[in-house]
Amino acid sequence: MFIQKEIEITISDKGFYDITSIVNEAVSKHRIQKGLCSLFIKHTSASLTIQENADPRVLEDLTTFLDKIAPEGDNYAHDDEGLDDMPAHIKSMVTNTEISIPIKSTKLDLGTWQGIFLIEHRKAQGGAGFRRLITLSLIA
Repeated sequence: MFIQKEIEITISDKGFYDITSIVNEAVSKHRIQKGLCSLFIKHTSASLTIQENADPRVLEDLTTFLDKIAPEGDNYAHDDEGLDDMPAHIKSMVTNTEISIPIKSTKLDLGTWQGIFLIEHRKAQGGAGFRRLITLSLIA
């Protein structure tokens, strides 16, 4: 069995967004006992990761690290979309645009402290937020 659908997530600003429950709900709906869930984000300035979901300081430290390796500024050739755009592309390159998680007993087989996060690398302009699309593929 192969199922594929698109998940749309609206987010407010730069940061980590826990999407574990959204993905788990989609997996549970199809009652797959054993299989694989693949997620692919369809953007070049956002990414996906599996990370600790218990201590928010982990996400704060990860944000600090990503900002150090790709700081915002006017030192990039590609700056047509703002000073945060090229750093966002670099951050998505060093993180993940695709992740896979095993399915066991109709649920994602994540570890005790693991969650799935969408990482938005850009700042919202004028409070508009972002609409992000993720392709979810389920294989049983």
